[in-house]
Amino acid sequence: MFSINLLTNEIVRKIDCPGCYDHAEVKLSDNSNDRSCVMIKKYMDLFADRIKNMKVYEDDVWVVTFPKCGTTWTQEMIWLVNNDLDYKTAYDVNLNERFPFLELNGVLNKFDGDSVGICEKMQRPRHIKSHLPIFMLPDQLWTVKPKIIYVARNPKDVATSFFHHYRHIVGFEGTRIDFIRAFLNDQVIYAPFNEHVLDFWKIRDNENILFLHYEDMKRNMTAVVKEAMKFLGKNFSNDEVKELCDHLSVDSMRANPSCNNDALVEMAKKVNKNGKTSGDFKFIRRGQVGSFKEEFSEEINQQFEDYINQPCLIENGFKYKF
Repeated sequence: MFSINLLTNEIVRKIDCPGCYDHAEVKLSDNSNDRSCVMIKKYMDLFADRIKNMKVYEDDVWVVTFPKCGTTWTQEMIWLVNNDLDYKTAYDVNLNERFPFLELNGVLNKFDGDSVGICEKMQRPRHIKSHLPIFMLPDQLWTVKPKIIYVARNPKDVATSFFHHYRHIVGFEGTRIDFIRAFLNDQVIYAPFNEHVLDFWKIRDNENILFLHYEDMKRNMTAVVKEAMKFLGKNFSNDEVKELCDHLSVDSMRANPSCNNDALVEMAKKVNKNGKTSGDFKFIRRGQVGSFKEEFSEEINQQFEDYINQPCLIENGFKYKF
């Protein structure tokens, strides 16, 4: 079903690391005009066709994002809204069980298991997370039409957060410049970034699609929660909305063992044996808008300005929020 071309260029070689190697350009066919995505060979061998042909149910709820776009934050919000603010279960059952990551075991070389099988066997209504671009998601998503929430975030902050994720979770020991270069050249896993966002932007008006911005969640979570409530057909009091927003604060999320992914960080340290992983790294890192300003040089910032002003974005009327 897919056309796969292993990437061996210098840019990719410099970001190969214990948890993520054998990068490949993936297309639906050999047609040069087909959309592409960077994935690792392990995913293609294990899950690509299986996910593409996966059974989808009308009462599914999917959260889809590019990595580091507020996925965990959104999952917790959507799960609680759709489950009538069941905080007890949210605390007792880890978010990764309530809202599993579909392709997890296919995108980390040293994390074995069957994350797709876990999703397939979930009790309905299923809540499923994925970072896959539109053309690699299950075909039935577009015929069955379950609820899909997509979250976009500005690429400057995404690249900053993704670099730290690569360093501490994936085992990357290269330089920031190497990683940024790969991001801007659309050579990191799940890239190209702009096209990932645009594919969902183009269908944002579909009844089963809710398109959110990370920056709106940060600046006015109350409004976003109410948007999610309307989308999922729920109605809560103002006090209940405030309680949910407090629960979703960055400090609360970081302290919440059900969704802070501390166990994943510890596992990554052992699996990747990465000396760069500091003891104080948190999966939910800072949750800020504009954190790139502390880490980007003027030259890198200008390169990102060029990246976010590409014709494909302008032609489709899309602008990232900062």
